[in-house]
Amino acid sequence: MNITTDTIQSLSEQAAAALRSGDDAGAESALMKLLKIDKRHLAALLLMGELKARTGDDRAANSFYKAALNMVNVGAAVSGDLRPRLKQAEEFLAGAHGRFEAYLLRKLQETGLAGNDTPIPVRNAIDLLMGRREIFHQKPSVFYYPGMPQREFYERSEFPWLADMEAAIPAMQEELQGVIAQTRQFSPYVQGQPNRPRPNNPLLDDPNWGAYYFWKDGVEVTENSVNCPKTMAALEAAPIPVIQERSPMALYSVLEPGTHIAPHYGMLNTRLICHIPLILPPDCALRVGGETRPWKAGESLIFDDSFEHEAWNRSDQRRVILLFEIWRPEISEEERQALTTIFEAINEYQKPVAI
Repeated sequence: MNITTDTIQSLSEQAAAALRSGDDAGAESALMKLLKIDKRHLAALLLMGELKARTGDDRAANSFYKAALNMVNVGAAVSGDLRPRLKQAEEFLAGAHGRFEAYLLRKLQETGLAGNDTPIPVRNAIDLLMGRREIFHQKPSVFYYPGMPQREFYERSEFPWLADMEAAIPAMQEELQGVIAQTRQFSPYVQGQPNRPRPNNPLLDDPNWGAYYFWKDGVEVTENSVNCPKTMAALEAAPIPVIQERSPMALYSVLEPGTHIAPHYGMLNTRLICHIPLILPPDCALRVGGETRPWKAGESLIFDDSFEHEAWNRSDQRRVILLFEIWRPEISEEERQALTTIFEAINEYQKPVAI
């Protein structure tokens, strides 16, 4: 053995003996010296966690116990005598987590910030802190615009023009019934394009995820829009991008019974997607990032589709929403003009030139 190994062994034995005898100060002194020599010493981390737990310092015990378990997770060797201490560490962390959550909720209740009245970002932050929610980030598949808020959902109250659109829902529903009476099967939402690889999507060319376009790739689909004048009038209130060969984009999005749209990312983070429910059976929902929301009758859902998202219809009835895109409210008019130029330049690049 070299001097360092001898010293580590001696300090480890001193700490264990001090813990057994109730000499907390002696145990802490020996363990601190040991961890100064080897900050990843598994036994020392576990013993320090045990010591801090015994003296009522939950936060310190958490830190040492978590450090020990992280060592095990990355492959640290565990001798037989340490396994009971590892189990003790796991049990302590579970109990401490519950004690902290109860304390935090009590503090929020005292200040009137608990329950459904708690602002949504605060509730989400608590869920992240408690490990009940996963952190997601925007990952658009084509174009990323820096500096946008990392928000999965926006609230209806943030868009005053939505009130008039929602007031028009009964009229839009009446028009939809007229379309359904004439349409046996909707066109697939996901379709392959000439001269492009076919999408790796389970619903490729599948009408179970159907579409009925009013605007597609910036062009009005007049054979459809003529059937729904009130829907077209309602869409005029929305700040829909106007980009050659890209937008406006507005359609009925149809999910047939039992259909699941698998997790995926949208192309851009410069827009938000709006859903207005028109036919809404039970057991239908949308997950965006770490939050799941059901559609509610008469209420729009607004979300950033550059987060991972999925949707499902687990009912035995068809679900139909009016889907359209809008500019993100954080993007200024000057930025919108610049982005429009960028997107139109992308479209024009290497386009065949007529001779």
